[in-house]
Amino acid sequence: MIALQHLARFYRKQLSVDVIGVTGSNGKTTTKDLINSVLGTTYKVHKTQGNLNSQIGLPLTILEIEEDCEIVVLEMGMSEHGQIQRLSEIAEPNLAVITMIGQSHIQTLGLREAIADAKLEIVMNLKEQGLLIYNGDEPLLKERIHTLPNANHIEFIRFGESSSNDIYPVSMKEHSTGIDFTLNDEVIYFIPLHGKHNVYNAIIAIKVGQQFNLDQQSIKKGLKQVEITEMRFQMLKGKSGTTIINDAWNASPSSVKAAIETFEQLVGYKKKIIVLGDMLELGQEEEKYHRDIGQILNPNTIDYIFTIGERAKMIVQEAKFRYTKGKVKAFLTKEEAITEILSVCNPEDAVLVKGSRGMALEEVVQELI
Repeated sequence: MIALQHLARFYRKQLSVDVIGVTGSNGKTTTKDLINSVLGTTYKVHKTQGNLNSQIGLPLTILEIEEDCEIVVLEMGMSEHGQIQRLSEIAEPNLAVITMIGQSHIQTLGLREAIADAKLEIVMNLKEQGLLIYNGDEPLLKERIHTLPNANHIEFIRFGESSSNDIYPVSMKEHSTGIDFTLNDEVIYFIPLHGKHNVYNAIIAIKVGQQFNLDQQSIKKGLKQVEITEMRFQMLKGKSGTTIINDAWNASPSSVKAAIETFEQLVGYKKKIIVLGDMLELGQEEEKYHRDIGQILNPNTIDYIFTIGERAKMIVQEAKFRYTKGKVKAFLTKEEAITEILSVCNPEDAVLVKGSRGMALEEVVQELI
C-alpha cells in the first residue's frame, strides 16, 4: 500500500491538473457526482469511481488520470485520524470540500469533535491560495477553521441553511421529478434529486462551478443531467409496480433522518414502507441513536416499519407505541423481512431500504425488484 501511495503522489506531481478533494460524514459521493457533472459541461474531468475513497482507492484513482485531464474530483474517506491527511498529501488539492460532520466512525474516534478534526486534515496539504468550501451551519467547523496552521494562506466559503453563510437557499420546492431552489444570488436552479440535503450538496457544486468560471447556463445544465452513483436514494421499479428506493449504501443517524424526511415528502403513493438495518460503528451511544430514529417515525407519514438486525430492533421498540399492531416489526434475518415486505406491497406503494454498509441491504432490494 505504501508503495502504491508513493507512486500515486509522484504521478500527481507530474500532472498539471486542478484537484478537488471532497470529504465529510455524509454526502461525499453525491457531492462528487454533482461537481463532476457541472464541471464536465466545460472541462475534461476525472472523478473517483463508485466509493474508491480509501488509502488504496484514492491512489488507484490518481493513477488512472489521463494526461489531457483538466480537473480531478477525489472523494476522501477515513475511519481514523491521519488518513485524510495522508490522502491530502498524495492528492495536493487546490480546492477542498467538507460536506458535514455526523456520527460516522464515532466508535473509533470517540467524539464528534474528533471527527471534525479528522475531516479538517484535508486542509493540511491544500495548495497555497487554495479554497475550502465548508458547512457553515456546523459549529465544530466554524470554531476550528481560523485556528488552522495555514488559515492565512487559504480562502474560505461557507454554505448552509443560515443566512450568515456566504451561500444559502432562500426557497425550495420539491415535486415528483426533483427540487427547484433559489439561492441568495436570486438564481433558480433544479436538481433531479429528492431531499433538502441534496440541495446543500448541489450548492457546493454550484460554488465549485463558479470558481472555475462556468456561466449559469453550464452550471444549470450540469445539475440537471447529473447521474448519481447507485444505492444513493436510487428509485427503482419493483415487483407488481411498487417503487423501491435503494438507499442501502450506508447509514448513520444523520443520513437516516435525512432519508426519512425526504421519503415523507414524496407524494403520489398509497402506502409508504420503510426498511431499516443496523447503523454500525456508533460506539457506546448506539442504543440512543437507534431509539432516536424510532421516536421520529410518524404513522401519519410512514405506514409500515420493518427493521433488520439486532440493533435496529430498538427502532421498533420506540416506534411501536404509536403504530397499529402488525405495522411495526423487527426481523433478525433478511429472508424473514423480505417475505413480510412482499406481503404488504401493492403497485401504488413505495418502499425505502436503508442500512449500514455491513448490513448489505441491497440484497433485500434485489429480492424486491
